[in-house]
Amino acid sequence: MEFMKLILVLSMLCLADGYSCSLELRPARAVVAFGDPISVSCVASRPVRVLGWEAAVGAANTQRDLTVQWGVDSLTDWIEEPICYGVFFTAPRQCEEKLHLVLYKTPDSVSISSLNQTGPMQEGRQYQLQCEVHNIAPVQYLNLRWFREQTEVYNHTFSDLTPASPVQVSSTLLITPRRADDGAQYRCVAELDLGPEGPQPPLNMTSEPLSITVQYAPYFLSPNAEIIEVNKGDEVTLNCTAQGNPPPVYSWNISHSREKESDDQAVFISSSLSPGIYTCTSTNRLGMKNKQFTIKHKSRGA
Repeated sequence: MEFMKLILVLSMLCLADGYSCSLELRPARAVVAFGDPISVSCVASRPVRVLGWEAAVGAANTQRDLTVQWGVDSLTDWIEEPICYGVFFTAPRQCEEKLHLVLYKTPDSVSISSLNQTGPMQEGRQYQLQCEVHNIAPVQYLNLRWFREQTEVYNHTFSDLTPASPVQVSSTLLITPRRADDGAQYRCVAELDLGPEGPQPPLNMTSEPLSITVQYAPYFLSPNAEIIEVNKGDEVTLNCTAQGNPPPVYSWNISHSREKESDDQAVFISSSLSPGIYTCTSTNRLGMKNKQFTIKHKSRGA
C-alpha cells in the first residue's frame, strides 16, 4: 500500500513538472498586423538536447542552446499557431508550448444600408438597417457598435465564430422610426479589440452615416381649441400651422358659411371675421388633423 502511494506521488510530481514544461515563450501571446514582422523567443529553464519551433513558416531548432527564436519578416500566412518543443536530458524528456498567435487584419470597408427599403420611411413601421464589414480577421475579436447620432443603440459581438482568416460579416438593426427621427443619422463602428497585447485604444473603422427620412401625419404643437374675443373690426390672426411630412395642405370651414373661406393657408388673417366657429384642416397623404377657433365679439363695455 505504501509503495503504491509512493508511485502515485512520484507520478503526480512528474505530471506537475511536465505541465510546467520548463519552457517559456516571450511573449506568450503575440498580436501582429497582417504583413508585419514578428519574433518570439522560446527559453528553456533546464539543460536541453534539442530546442525548436514547429511552424508552417519560419521553423527553427538548435542543440544545447537554452533559447531559440521563431519569426518572419512579414507574416502574411494564416497559419496554425507555432509550437515550441524541447527534448531534455532528464524527465520529463519531452514537452511543448503553443504560442497564442493573433494575426489580424482591419476591414477593407464598413458600410450601412437600409434593407428592402428605398426612399422615405413611415412613422410607426418597422425597418431593418444592415451593417456589413468586409474582409476582417479574426472576426471573434470584432465588436460592432451601432449609433443613432451620438448615442449607442446596439452592440453585436462575434465571439461564437472561430475562423482565423478574413471573412465578411453583417449585423442587422431593427428600428421603428418616429417623427423625431426624421433626418437622424445612423452609423456603425467596427471595433477590433485584440486585448492588452494589441493596439491601444482598439482599432476601429466607421461607416459613412445613413440619414433617414421619416414621413408622418400632420400634428399641431398646440392642438387644443381656441376661443378668441375681439372687438368688431379688429384684425384677427388664426394660426393653424401644423408639422408633417410630406408638408400638409390646409383648408378652412366656417360654421355659418357653406363655402370654404380660404384654401391652403396655415395662417388666416382678417379684420372682418364674424362670430362663429372656424375649423382648420391640415392634411397630407398619411392623415389629417382639425383645429377649431371660436370667434366671439366682446360685449359693449368689456
